[in-house]
Amino acid sequence: MFTRRTATRVAAILGGAALVGAALAGCSSGGSGGDTTISLLAGGNDPVNTKFAKDLATAFHKANPKITVKVETRPGGTDGDNLIKTRLSTGEMNDVFLYNSGSLFQALRPDSQLQPLTDEAWVKTLTSDFKKTVSTDKGLYGAPWGTSFDGGILYNKKVYEKLGLSVPTTWDEFISNSEKIKAAGIAPIIQSYGDTWTSQLLVLADFANVSAKDPEWASDYTANKSSAKYTKEPALAGFTHTQEIFDKGLLNKDYASLTNVNALKMLATGDGAQYPMLSAVIGNVVQSNPDQVNDIGFFAVPAESGDTHATVWEPNGAYIPKTTTGDKLTAAKKLIAFINSPAGCDLQNKVGTPGGPFATSACTVSSDAPALVQDVLKYQEDKKTGLALEFLSPIKGPNLEKILIQVGSGISTAQEGAALYDQDVKAQAQQLGIKGW
Repeated sequence: MFTRRTATRVAAILGGAALVGAALAGCSSGGSGGDTTISLLAGGNDPVNTKFAKDLATAFHKANPKITVKVETRPGGTDGDNLIKTRLSTGEMNDVFLYNSGSLFQALRPDSQLQPLTDEAWVKTLTSDFKKTVSTDKGLYGAPWGTSFDGGILYNKKVYEKLGLSVPTTWDEFISNSEKIKAAGIAPIIQSYGDTWTSQLLVLADFANVSAKDPEWASDYTANKSSAKYTKEPALAGFTHTQEIFDKGLLNKDYASLTNVNALKMLATGDGAQYPMLSAVIGNVVQSNPDQVNDIGFFAVPAESGDTHATVWEPNGAYIPKTTTGDKLTAAKKLIAFINSPAGCDLQNKVGTPGGPFATSACTVSSDAPALVQDVLKYQEDKKTGLALEFLSPIKGPNLEKILIQVGSGISTAQEGAALYDQDVKAQAQQLGIKGW
């Protein structure tokens, strides 16, 4: 299933966030001779994560000359997860570490292994959605770094303007727009099953609409209640939509082999008009089609009812382990606060291409950010957003992308695909030992 790990891997490839790394390597930055020295474990060992951590250490030391920050990188993916869990359990974790928010954060047993940050002054600047992703019933444990991003429909604004189309507010309007685009000889809806993870957007990016219709769906899903299954509405909609756009011939001809990178080029040039995708991938367009980057807009996956909400993937978090105490704890808290200070915000804007707004009012996206960021921000301002399911439930069936390729290629019906995924979810929940399964 598409997860924040996939999202950060994608965003890093496109210049926006974390990339899965391979080998562990140590480095240091910030000078020497300070009264206190603390260590920072970066969010990976790729260029983006390494640069952010080292630049953060340097800038922080300049502002706090008596504190030196030594930076260590780590692998991403499962290797990185295991490293962090091992260091926490053995009491050998760095004084500050950068890691995922949401379900992977919850797996760290934060109440027993992390320092609570609930009473820090910067907490009041955080969005309510981000707070949920780094909190338990006992407290808040993390500060954000990087921007959030949304899942929905990227669209070519010039194509829309040429054909006199408006951003759809219902699914029927979306289909109507798509049929008009097809009649004009342009690929209406781009799919890129050559990168299998991209098949999932019409399901995963629809989850804010599911939550808006049934606010208890995620908790009922985790508890294995019969009402919260993908074979039933409202969650079935993502599967039926995936089948519908295939059945109506609204896809690009090479949907089975097209890659994400080439799909974005297709969208930027206007050879395709709409692409179910993450706003984070706009960094790829900055690199491949810089002159067309502001021709691309964003809208949420339209709900059947028209009460449409955009699905949000929250930023990663910065954390302090329980083993950091005394002067090191004081210094570590200063470093955490610095990340979302004016200097820290400037640093974050320089490191990567934003795919959405920050999760703190302390930071604002730079004025030269891609135009679609304003579209994403509008949903937040209108309070028309909801968290991706992975931030609300620990259960992630691993085979969703393969199942949706079958549905999106006419091999399986929506109902058959949803039933297969419910079985996939059950197997994963049992493997995780979740009660009620």
